Amino acid sequence: MSNPLRHALSRMGGRDPHEKHRAATPLELFFDLTFVIAFSVAGSQFAHAVAENHALEGFIGFAIAMFGVLWAWINFSWFASAYDTDDWIFRIVTMAQMVGVLILTMGIEPVFHSVLEGHDVDNEVLVLGYVVMRVALIAQWLRAARQDPQRRKTCLTYADLLAVVQLGWVAAIFVKTDVPTTLMIYTPLIAAEMLVPVIAERKTKTPWHAHHIAERYGLLAIIALGECLIGAIETLRSIVALHGWTMDAALIGLGGTGLAFTLWWVYFILPAGHALHVRRHRAFTFGYGHMIIFAAIAATGAGLHVLAYYIDHESHISAAAAVASVAIPVAIFKVALAWVYGSLLGINRINVGLTSLVVVVSAASIGLAAAGVPVTACLLVIVVAPAVAIVVDELAGHRRRAAALEKIEAEAKG
Repeated sequence: MSNPLRHALSRMGGRDPHEKHRAATPLELFFDLTFVIAFSVAGSQFAHAVAENHALEGFIGFAIAMFGVLWAWINFSWFASAYDTDDWIFRIVTMAQMVGVLILTMGIEPVFHSVLEGHDVDNEVLVLGYVVMRVALIAQWLRAARQDPQRRKTCLTYADLLAVVQLGWVAAIFVKTDVPTTLMIYTPLIAAEMLVPVIAERKTKTPWHAHHIAERYGLLAIIALGECLIGAIETLRSIVALHGWTMDAALIGLGGTGLAFTLWWVYFILPAGHALHVRRHRAFTFGYGHMIIFAAIAATGAGLHVLAYYIDHESHISAAAAVASVAIPVAIFKVALAWVYGSLLGINRINVGLTSLVVVVSAASIGLAAAGVPVTACLLVIVVAPAVAIVVDELAGHRRRAAALEKIEAEAKG
């Protein structure tokens, strides 16, 4: 347990997964601030690449950056949920991880530039920052292994496997090669990283707290949604700078902020903490699936930046491509969210139908842009589908969720 009055050394023996009123700590919130910067840099670089008609290259750079950022955040959050002591050692090691995030963020732009220009991938700073974060986490696992005898084997498995994978990443720093070869090197390393928790948690589980995890994921979703609001303001600023306060400006303001609001509402429809507490065996689906959700939210913010470039006549893409930069991430967000939430409560036909509606309407908005409909109107079309999903949920969804929760609780007791 953390001591709110003094941060003397505490035994890292594992937190109580049933602890009452468990909430995110100030240190965790401070840690998350570094990811605000990472999301911003990755999103702006992605938007610039798409606007310059280099969507594939931009996607590659964005995917590399998002994996490094999100995987490090996820690993820290689950470890802290299980072992946070809030003593001075835990604080210092966490701050070392924060330094790693900042170093990684400094390396995002060089990766994008090298990929866009077709040079050997300039990955030294980004990978160095990632390794700093991971080495700090290894130190945390070694401490937990020493002080939590019951889960010593699990903690050592984490530490040992992570150390081996980091050797691979360190080697990757010294390999100067093109994008396809770099991706061939990264793919097995990423797969190995994602297998570590699966292997380590196979027998003895770490004592993570379901409600705490759900809150932490919700907080990062809000951080990612902040990029959507920034993108909306940038797009609005572009129109106002060119034409003053016009109807288009009003539509962009309504569409951009409305999109952020609807994505927030849709994300927090499910009481994820309660559902995850009952179905702890779905932790990997919840944890890993959110990487797609977070990346899609960040990409939506980048897409709104692309619309700003298009409106400012600073892009080299069509109206349909500009609208697609928003519509596609929104569709991916809804599909990934339906999959993750469906793993907790089960899939129902209405949820599938609403998800299909978002996909169809997103595709329709791209078609409308190609047919000559203004991008401002197309943005409003994109907002319609998640707004409809919210209305349907408010009218009847709460009853379906309550019934689903009762069902899984009964299955857990049985």
